[in-house]
Amino acid sequence: MAGVFDGRRLALREMHRFPNEPVRLTDGLHWDALRLFHELKNGARAALREFGRSVVSLGVDTWGVDFGLLDRRGALLGNPTHYRDARTDGQMERVFRIVPRSEIYRRTGIQSLKFNTLYQLFALARARDATLAAADTLLFMPDLFHYWLTGRRANEWTIASTSQCADPLHKVWRRAMLAKLGIDAGIFADIVEPGTSLGPLLPDAAAEIGARQVNVVAPAGHDTGSAVFATPLADSSEAYISSGTWSLMGVELPKPVLTPEAMEFNFTNEGGAFGTTRFLKNIMGLWIVQECRRAWKAAGQDFDYPTLTAMAAKAPPFSALVDVSDSLFFPPGGMPERVARHCRETRQRPPADPGAVVRSILEGLALSYRMTLRQIERVTGARIRRIHIIGGGSQNELLDQFTADATGVPVSAGPVEATAAGNVLLQMAADGRIASPAEGRAIIRRSFAAKTFEPRDTSAWDDAAARFEELQRKKI
Repeated sequence: MAGVFDGRRLALREMHRFPNEPVRLTDGLHWDALRLFHELKNGARAALREFGRSVVSLGVDTWGVDFGLLDRRGALLGNPTHYRDARTDGQMERVFRIVPRSEIYRRTGIQSLKFNTLYQLFALARARDATLAAADTLLFMPDLFHYWLTGRRANEWTIASTSQCADPLHKVWRRAMLAKLGIDAGIFADIVEPGTSLGPLLPDAAAEIGARQVNVVAPAGHDTGSAVFATPLADSSEAYISSGTWSLMGVELPKPVLTPEAMEFNFTNEGGAFGTTRFLKNIMGLWIVQECRRAWKAAGQDFDYPTLTAMAAKAPPFSALVDVSDSLFFPPGGMPERVARHCRETRQRPPADPGAVVRSILEGLALSYRMTLRQIERVTGARIRRIHIIGGGSQNELLDQFTADATGVPVSAGPVEATAAGNVLLQMAADGRIASPAEGRAIIRRSFAAKTFEPRDTSAWDDAAARFEELQRKKI
């Protein structure tokens, strides 16, 4: 994506789009990092062909927790492993027997999820993995791409904070905690803030891309960090949902919340731009719909997303309530059957057709948002008066309306490409063009229209929420 700023408004132009598909090998599920870097350079090359010398900088953001390991020469020690790989199964429980969950939360502020970097590294250390033994530096995915572009090894703060290995208050690695788990904190790089200039392109990269004076900037390397920076929040009474494969729902705070109640509700305190904290919860998101669509396509029913949403809108409401947080939905494959199994295990009749399946998932998402919103209000003491839904999922107007109805709070949908917009804004911050989140969000309001969804019949959702909570208690 190319960001074009005219002094008042920001426009985004798509330069190059490509699939990011995991690759399963005999040793597990991997990311094709070399292909991704190749496509990244193709996109940069396309931007330079179109905009030439007006291109000032570039920066990369990605999903969280995953990483590459480099040896002393800077060579990549194997393709990075995908966070959905099974190597972390059972590792979180083993870690808690060495360092209690409450201690890890006090020290890192991060939500306990089986795929966190901490448990990935523990799995490698426990297996005496040869790549970990040979590793000199760990770079999270955006850090890895930045290293290949500039030669600089650094861990950008927002992506580093997702690892569950760092101190959220002082922004340093939790070396003593890691040592207890057999993990050498020496492999981590120095932490840098979002908006840090990493330097010019390496000569080979510059020649390949066709660049001259292009600076590489670390934006908020975690895609949600960039997306939240581009969310037109007024204050902490407004919540956000970064909606896509995952739904990340929370508020922006000036400092972490490390209370026992925050831990019990499984909230996470991830780093944000300009010293903020993203106090949020990871919710499974539209991954379940994406995997259902993939399964139906393989079976000869190739529905696009607008068709599935239209079918869902016509399906009966609340025929089955799906708890999207069920670990049953985490692995890829066979998702329609997993939905049916979940319904049987919660003593419900499975949805009868694809439209009913999708509606049940979207209703389950909206009910999860409602529950999370109440927890945010309880932990922070704030009364949430608006929800901003950003990212690709904001285009699903049925889910947007469900969210307003379920929570009883107005929903503003957009911008769709919030991650790209936030990435560009933080490159602008590195260039001195903006100096605060308020300045960046003023640009977003001028640049991207938002659609508002007002709550409608909330009583039906109150009844569904009561059933939803009861089903969770009764799950076999």
